[in-house]
Amino acid sequence: MQNTRLNNLVDFLWTRLGLWFANPWRRLSMVLISFLFGFLVGQALCTIAGTGQKWIVSGMLIIFTEPLSWLIYSGKFPKGKSNQTVDRVSWLADIVNSFKIGLVYSMYLEAFKLGS
Repeated sequence: MQNTRLNNLVDFLWTRLGLWFANPWRRLSMVLISFLFGFLVGQALCTIAGTGQKWIVSGMLIIFTEPLSWLIYSGKFPKGKSNQTVDRVSWLADIVNSFKIGLVYSMYLEAFKLGS
């Protein structure tokens, strides 16, 4: 890409955000917030789809999560920098993965509620 001011700004902000997430407590808090937000979104979508009897929404959520799982767990997602011998998954992958887990977990609990 060209070296424009916008490109420099985006690179600078991305680097600063990565350094901010290098702190383990900040990373853990953002992963937890992402999980809870995914749980909230999953509950809301399943409730709305259940009242309108549009069960295709739940199926589309599962279809949405499968490519994300494939991307994150296949190793094609960019790795984060680490001083350890084990490659660390980037902070963005952690946040997206925890959102996905919260989404699937909420649908799992909705299925239990409907079954009882």
